[in-house]
Amino acid sequence: MTETATFSGGRGLHGVVEVPGDKSISHRALLLSALAPGRSTISGLSGGEDVHHTQLAIEALGATVTRHGDLVLVDGGRDRLEAPGRDRPIDCGNSGTGMRLLAGLAAGLAGETVFTGDPSLSSRPMDRIARPLRLMGAKVRGAGEEDRPPLDITGGDLVGIDYQPPMASAQVKSAVLLAGLGARGETTLREEVSTRSHTEDMLAEAGADISVREANGGRTITLQPSELEARQWSVPGDPSQAAFWIVGATIVPDSRLVIDHLYLGPERSGFLSVLERMGAKLAWDRSALTGQVAAHSCGLTATDIEAAEIPSLDEVPILAVAAAVAHGITRFRDVGELRVKESDRLVGTARLVEAFGAEAIVDGDDLVITGRGGLLCPATFDAGGDHRMAMAAAVAGLATGSGSTRISGWECVATSYPGFLDDAAALWGGDGP
Repeated sequence: MTETATFSGGRGLHGVVEVPGDKSISHRALLLSALAPGRSTISGLSGGEDVHHTQLAIEALGATVTRHGDLVLVDGGRDRLEAPGRDRPIDCGNSGTGMRLLAGLAAGLAGETVFTGDPSLSSRPMDRIARPLRLMGAKVRGAGEEDRPPLDITGGDLVGIDYQPPMASAQVKSAVLLAGLGARGETTLREEVSTRSHTEDMLAEAGADISVREANGGRTITLQPSELEARQWSVPGDPSQAAFWIVGATIVPDSRLVIDHLYLGPERSGFLSVLERMGAKLAWDRSALTGQVAAHSCGLTATDIEAAEIPSLDEVPILAVAAAVAHGITRFRDVGELRVKESDRLVGTARLVEAFGAEAIVDGDDLVITGRGGLLCPATFDAGGDHRMAMAAAVAGLATGSGSTRISGWECVATSYPGFLDDAAALWGGDGP
């Protein structure tokens, strides 16, 4: 993939697009298929590098993966899996989701597994999963107080725990539940703020003995030791990737887009409600888990956005671009977790907004953006190795009246959306839906 990409304003976005398969569901489909005896099939698997690293990881643990066209076949089962030992580390690339979920799986395997990553992933804290996995009986060793990668896990004889993560994190929840599948006794995970429910939903679909109770905006999940069943998984489009085009259709003049076959579960569609509160004209079925979203250009006004509305915070960079175009002052509240993403996205998002001519201030764990009330200015921007920053900058570049925006470090987009440039070219020159 190219290292530099250029985007120009002055034309609308038109057409119908399907974004890559959901990354979160893709990771989990591979891991659950590796644990389930027999052959599972996966359609719509994300083609990004992050998910590819997870595929290579389950193969290194003993699962067999073959492809027939767009269909991925996984032959798995716990009796096929084994810890590869210290001398055969598993490279997770840039994927924090991959490493944290794999750690939960590896904690249930007798022996030692070492996970490594690229420089960005090697700077990210893994203590949030190390703590509960240690409570379950695994030995987990990382670098420094935050257990940064490489992450060394010796697992096997685990016990269930009752655990409430100190932060809203679907990755922590998933690591604990995956470890709990093979633990002795019951595992309970308590969320004060509900995060994306893919793991518990997919575990139930795969036959796990699991129950979920919702209360007061949170969730309690109880899991008994379980053997999974092989399944046919169908992965819908990734809403976090679709967010770039939905915001683009809203802020680029003379635009009208339809994003098709998209996952619309409640923990993943919060950004749509935020955009509608800002004045976006969107059409989507709130009762469906999978469907399409239609969007067209319109004016936006500022709003206050709570972190709980978008628990993963993945959509903050592109929502910040929407805020930069909007009239008024938008405040993102309690988004300090952005500091420990693929990059420091809190500082990076402020830098992004300022590069395109709006004002941004980091106020503790809040991000405050004063919008321009109209088109942005062309810019030169370094994505800093962060795919979401690169794609947010691309949409900002499309929302300029004239001139060209140059984004360096574009190769990082391959981790999640390798076809972004092709889709951008098609939509920029399309004839409309």
